[in-house]
Amino acid sequence: MDDCIFCKIASGEIQGLRIYENEETLAFMDIAKDVDGHILVIPKAHCKNILDCDPETLSAVMQTVKIVADHLVENCGYEGVNLLNASDESAGQSVPHFHIHIIPRKRDDGIDAWPKFEGAKEDIHSVFEKLKM
Repeated sequence: MDDCIFCKIASGEIQGLRIYENEETLAFMDIAKDVDGHILVIPKAHCKNILDCDPETLSAVMQTVKIVADHLVENCGYEGVNLLNASDESAGQSVPHFHIHIIPRKRDDGIDAWPKFEGAKEDIHSVFEKLKM
């Protein structure tokens, strides 16, 4: 897409701090300056979000997420990772190009990457009946 910032980073039109890339995907530093080591993994081909992503592209993205996460733990001194994704504006997606956030973690690092929920409002069995496949 011509106006997609992540497509521009993937194509090299905009420089990014590239951590890892292959033919289908790119992992690069997030410039938000919110957490040290915050990395984004994207498909090089544009898709808006996971709901718009074909199975092959999704698989390639997750393989790259695994490669980068393993590298962070095995070579960079981290102990774990948080993986974050928002798919669609209703879920808080701010850049309309599918991406997974990798937040590298150490025990007692003070990062609270888990969302704060206000509590379920519906009966779990009613929700289950609606959601089961």
